[in-house]
Amino acid sequence: MADRPNLAQHIVHGHQVLASGSADATIKIWQVNFVDHQWDTQLLQAVQTRPKFLPLTIALSAFGTDDLLLAAAGTKPDIYLYAGSKGSVKHQATLSGHEGWIRSLAIIAGHDQQGGDLLLASGSQDKYIRLWRFHVSPGSTGSRDQDVNVSIDLEGLLSNKTHKLETPAISCSIAFEALLLGHDDWIYTVQWKKSAGALRLLSASADSSLAMWDHDEGSGVWVCTTRLGEISALKGSTTATGSTGGFWVGLWSPNGQSVVSLGRTGSWRVWNHDEHHQRWMQGLGVSGHTKSVMDIAWAKKGSYLLSTGSDQTTRLHAEWIDGQHGSWREFGRPQIHGYDLNCIDTIGELQFVSGADEKLLRVFDEPKATAQLLRRCCGIKHVLEGELPSAANVPVLGLSNKAIVGDKGVENNAPHGTGVEDTVLQDQSHPPIEDDLARHTLWPESEKLYGHGYEISAVAASHDGQMIATACKASSLDHAVIRLFETEGWRERKPTLTAHSLTVTGLRFSSDDEYLLSTGRDRQWAVFRRDDADGQIFRLEAKNPKAHLRMILSASWAPCAVGKVFVTAGRDKTCKFWDLQKSESQPVSTIVTSAPVTAVDALPLAVQGMLALAVATESGDVTIYRVDQAAWAVKSCYRLQDS
Repeated sequence: MADRPNLAQHIVHGHQVLASGSADATIKIWQVNFVDHQWDTQLLQAVQTRPKFLPLTIALSAFGTDDLLLAAAGTKPDIYLYAGSKGSVKHQATLSGHEGWIRSLAIIAGHDQQGGDLLLASGSQDKYIRLWRFHVSPGSTGSRDQDVNVSIDLEGLLSNKTHKLETPAISCSIAFEALLLGHDDWIYTVQWKKSAGALRLLSASADSSLAMWDHDEGSGVWVCTTRLGEISALKGSTTATGSTGGFWVGLWSPNGQSVVSLGRTGSWRVWNHDEHHQRWMQGLGVSGHTKSVMDIAWAKKGSYLLSTGSDQTTRLHAEWIDGQHGSWREFGRPQIHGYDLNCIDTIGELQFVSGADEKLLRVFDEPKATAQLLRRCCGIKHVLEGELPSAANVPVLGLSNKAIVGDKGVENNAPHGTGVEDTVLQDQSHPPIEDDLARHTLWPESEKLYGHGYEISAVAASHDGQMIATACKASSLDHAVIRLFETEGWRERKPTLTAHSLTVTGLRFSSDDEYLLSTGRDRQWAVFRRDDADGQIFRLEAKNPKAHLRMILSASWAPCAVGKVFVTAGRDKTCKFWDLQKSESQPVSTIVTSAPVTAVDALPLAVQGMLALAVATESGDVTIYRVDQAAWAVKSCYRLQDS
């Protein structure tokens, strides 16, 4: 719709008109029609903002029978009002009063007894909400701006000016209605809701709260009747200690009995109104990463899935068994880091290791609180559950998750609200809500693995849990090495494995842990074999310096039953099968894709002589291939439509 990113949009359903604001400082009005089972848009008018500002928010409303009222605001402290017929709206008034950027506008028709009045709410970075009343009357009367007899002037916050909007059919006077104070930080969104003839306003703020405002008919004052979200005393300085970074969005449900909010942690919080107790209760929302997911790893028995990404979090997902139904939910946030996370792998069922944009790797142990929660909700049982640490927390001014040992659950030196209490989760029979995920599901950090000189790029743990292979970003032979660590004493085993000249992008152990496969940006793969005399030493078995035309991004081993076969995938839009028993220089089969391949994985067992291979591309497609393991030819493929 616009030449630059769309910043705001609003639609008037009765008129099938859509308005959009763009980063090129223009507002465009579109006619939207549903023709032949397809939506069709037609540009009616483009409005250049004067003075120039970025329209972060716009509100569009019907103005009489055929006219439109458009309010726009953004990177200026003023609200700009446009009115007119479709395709010919003109700027007619400017509402002043805010002292910061305006982030949200919402307009609604007023009470029935007030005729055609409209109410406009504006939320700003100055922490205030301002309400404006539009009194609509037929015909054209009066001058454009008039002063009214209002003597109150609270340091410029309250304006004593009334404005006029006029079209050939309608005249409208605009007056300042109310100033709402109550938030402690920027206000991101405001939204109206009409219920049983009464108006309610919902506001979301960077102070991590939602506020509901009601009009007191007796005094005529707008008051905050409900406040949801965080209490200031419990906020922490980081996400791991409870800070959510504020609420960016606040929305009413269609029936007004639920509200949701979205924040920096990527989760939708939801509150439902309990009619019996006349209170708002927090329910289960939808959660997920907020930036790119860089790596995923299954628990060795497939009981849960770990994911890690550029939003600096590691998340645990498992299937919640709720009666006869099952659904995958986020059950933990084991790691909340200060660096972007790049790779992860599980060590058995109770540990995982992760690498980030730092020179070391961190090993985490599953706490008892999480193990008990997974047992109650998912049926995942661990034999060693009784030996696990109770929970974990992040000490004041600390960077590492520390284990909590004992029954009290909070260290004595941790201030109230920043510790992690294992008692919070002990009686829950449902997935944790967002507040608990951020505070009470951390895993204690048990080890740090040093040795690399640059940011960690790849990690892999052997299936028996005895060895860990790691690599870092590199532009020279000195750093493009693979380091091996044994998990009994967490010591590095020398010598380092050398084969690559640039960053190692992937590491994979074969299912029998006899071989270690590595791929790199230097377009080559290398295979190392475990020493028969010392199982903690690997030696170079084979390599191909020119395996792909461009960098190799992923690789996977085929089932051991079919031999020493693995598949590599690269930016040259190919997946290649290699059989070390036949040839190191030539692939036995090649799959050509329509886009660069970013990830590949093979099912670790063959089904009726067929190998199942999952291939993901840069365009977002995921395709499952059935490959005949005798001739390594593709027999069929299935593209996942919702990928």
